[in-house]
Amino acid sequence: MATGYLDILRARHATRLLVGTLVGRLPNATAPIAIVLFVRAEGGSYSLAGVLAAVYGVSNAVGQPVLGRLVDLKGQPRVQLPAALLSALAMAVFAFVGTGSLVVAYGAVALAGLFTPPLEGGLRALWSSVLPKEEHVHRAYALDAVAQEVMFAVGPLLVTVCASLWSGQAALLVLNVIGVLGALSVVVSPPSRAWRSAPREAHWLGALRSPGLLALLGAFLAIGMALGSITVAAVTYADDNGGDVVYGWMMAGIGLGALVGGIVYGARQWVGRPARRLQAIVALLAVFYLPLMLMPGPVAMTLLMVLAGVFLAPAIACAFVLVDRHAPRGTVTEAFSWLVTTFTVGASLGTGVTGPVVEAGGALWGFAVPGAAGGVSLLVLIATGRVLAVPARTAVVAAGSENDPNRAVEPRFSSKDRA
Repeated sequence: MATGYLDILRARHATRLLVGTLVGRLPNATAPIAIVLFVRAEGGSYSLAGVLAAVYGVSNAVGQPVLGRLVDLKGQPRVQLPAALLSALAMAVFAFVGTGSLVVAYGAVALAGLFTPPLEGGLRALWSSVLPKEEHVHRAYALDAVAQEVMFAVGPLLVTVCASLWSGQAALLVLNVIGVLGALSVVVSPPSRAWRSAPREAHWLGALRSPGLLALLGAFLAIGMALGSITVAAVTYADDNGGDVVYGWMMAGIGLGALVGGIVYGARQWVGRPARRLQAIVALLAVFYLPLMLMPGPVAMTLLMVLAGVFLAPAIACAFVLVDRHAPRGTVTEAFSWLVTTFTVGASLGTGVTGPVVEAGGALWGFAVPGAAGGVSLLVLIATGRVLAVPARTAVVAAGSENDPNRAVEPRFSSKDRA
């Protein structure tokens, strides 16, 4: 297992791109909690803090696919670095103005979210140009998913430490400066500067004209809802079983499960059709959400949360393979960015839906939502199975394609199925 991941990290530029992308995404991963801590330090209400965090999230969801399309058209350095600078500048304006002018605060937060660079989608577009074999690319997708879990665990800790040692304002400024440095490290690297999207057909829908991609987005909207609903239901459970400490352990548990699942999944070389593999993974994901409804004591509940998270990272990693296959030629960064956006929107919908559910029926019904959402995701994948089984792009791979520059072929797929 370790040897497989070391093969990836030893590849030239791979570690730099992975670490640079994770560091560059720190402002995005930590923005909600950083905004809340800063607004509260300024004397603002939790309602104002929540609304500002929501504005950032919505703007980010809108900006990712738009910037992803620009990356496909203009290249990574010409879009990623200016976007990172603009996002950091907007957040700096918010940090210095504070909540004194709500118009400026809302505008600055919205711009910061809108211009968050699509580093996540950009990294996935680069893997095939850095790694020599397709099996390495698939393993890199799993490593990428695992690294995200680490970042979303470490990021909030960095924010709270920064805010405790200095201030909420300092946390906003420091993390955004670090984010710009991470983006800079990526875009000045040779793979990023050399990468070019394949020629694309002009179409206003861009990546969304792919039926396979739309099917994936529908499935991952539901998975995002499941994850968002768990965060709300867990708060309700923790209120009756130990408070914030229990909630922290539960969230750490689901993150640990995803971490372990992603590492194990990426260590194996998978054969066969990824569409069917994704159906099996999502089915297991939905099944392991159901025991949460038992709501045992805190220790057992934390263990159930670990099990609930095991198949999350594998589902995401497998989806990356399918996005790569179904993105229309020349839209790979935009397609990956759409997956990020859809997952984020789904999580927001999940929190919004589960709030009234737990108020009406308590934590038990709150934990029923992720199982139901997982079931919906599985039904979408089953209903669209034929669409997902055959990539829409049937043209012979062009040399230098951003999706498969080496014309690598996964077993049971012909070269004409790659793009």
